[in-house]
Amino acid sequence: MQATVTPQLIEKESINSLTFKTREPIKQHPKLMDQIKSATRLGNAYRGKVSIVFHDDNGIKRVETTIWAHGAKYICLKGGMWLPIDRIVEIKA
Repeated sequence: MQATVTPQLIEKESINSLTFKTREPIKQHPKLMDQIKSATRLGNAYRGKVSIVFHDDNGIKRVETTIWAHGAKYICLKGGMWLPIDRIVEIKA
C-alpha cells in the first residue's frame, strides 16, 4: 500500500523563490489542460481562486490563488507569478 503525501501549503508570493530545474516526469491529472482552461476562465470572469498542486525541486506543494492566463508552458498567477505546466499535478476549483 502506497502512502499518500500531503502537499505543503505555501503562499503564492513564495513561488518566485522555488526552483523547477528537475525534469523528472510527474504524474499529472489526465484532464489537466481542461482544468487549466476552466480555472483561467474562473479567475478572469469571477476572480475565483483555485487550489494548484505542483512539484518543485524539493517536493510537492499546494497554493490557493487565481490563474490569470495560461500558455503552452506556463500559467500566470495573480501577482505576476509564473508556474511551469509540466510541474503541475492537478487544479481543483
